[in-house]
Amino acid sequence: MKALQGVEGHVEWVERPSPTLDAGQVKIRVAAAGLNRADLLQRAGHYPPPPGASDILGLECSGIIAEVGPGSSWQVGDRVCTLLAGGGMAEEVVVDGRHVLPVPEGVSLIDAAAIPEVYATVWLNLFQLAALKPGEKVLLHAGASGIGSAAIQLCKAFGNPTWVSVGSAERLAYCEALGAQGGVVRSVDLEALRDLGPFDVILDPVGGNYAELNIKVAALDARWVMIGLMGGTKAQVDLGAVLGKRIHLLGSTLRSRSDQFKADLLSDLGQHVWPLFTEGRLSPQVVRTFPIVDAETAFDELAGNQISGKVVLIVDETLI
Repeated sequence: MKALQGVEGHVEWVERPSPTLDAGQVKIRVAAAGLNRADLLQRAGHYPPPPGASDILGLECSGIIAEVGPGSSWQVGDRVCTLLAGGGMAEEVVVDGRHVLPVPEGVSLIDAAAIPEVYATVWLNLFQLAALKPGEKVLLHAGASGIGSAAIQLCKAFGNPTWVSVGSAERLAYCEALGAQGGVVRSVDLEALRDLGPFDVILDPVGGNYAELNIKVAALDARWVMIGLMGGTKAQVDLGAVLGKRIHLLGSTLRSRSDQFKADLLSDLGQHVWPLFTEGRLSPQVVRTFPIVDAETAFDELAGNQISGKVVLIVDETLI
């Protein structure tokens, strides 16, 4: 089979051995794969896959089940999407059947490829770890990203007003159209978030240089969930304010979690979130698609930080 791998800061569409199947696993003929910032980091050599995971790029994909291992309830021909630790940007991928979900009714395979990683990330961090309750206020940094786009929609569906920090006025308008109450453009006046808070939950892929601000805008008993370090790993913070506000700082990653953890997360996602796609209350925000042979261009496009929503790579047009 052909697969996409990172090589010295670039990507190459190369021949790789076809994956074999074990009990409980399924083989998916891949139609499309979602592109995430983690893929950019892996391409650059900064985010290797967990031990035992495929070194092929791609943390989510959609497609058609081509083969089913013993002990799995899936059927050949099922339209599915899946959360992966790696391997999605390939003609075939083998995955634990518990990490697979059906493509929601009315959703295309292209759009389905953009769902698993971002919606699993948001559900885990906002609704499970931060235990977000209806009515609580949420601050989303990088609100126009794939994760931000999913978070705005989920928060709206579950009764949580959201505000965002973004990179441009156009991105702020995009977030407001999705359901955000408002927000700030970081290059104009990031400190203006203090007038919009305090916030009960902060979803933060920036870390570093946003730490001091997060503490200032946090409400009493706020949960600050750190899911990335785009702003660096070092910060000087006022621990007195952390103590006085009883702020909970939660560091969270998903890719390296156990198979059972991911199985439980996907089961919860299927129960609570999947029906919202069928009802039309959630919409995968796919703004650009690229054929897999143009993957380098797609990676560069996402790295340029001008994309609002998700980028998807088309692996097999005959399945779309």
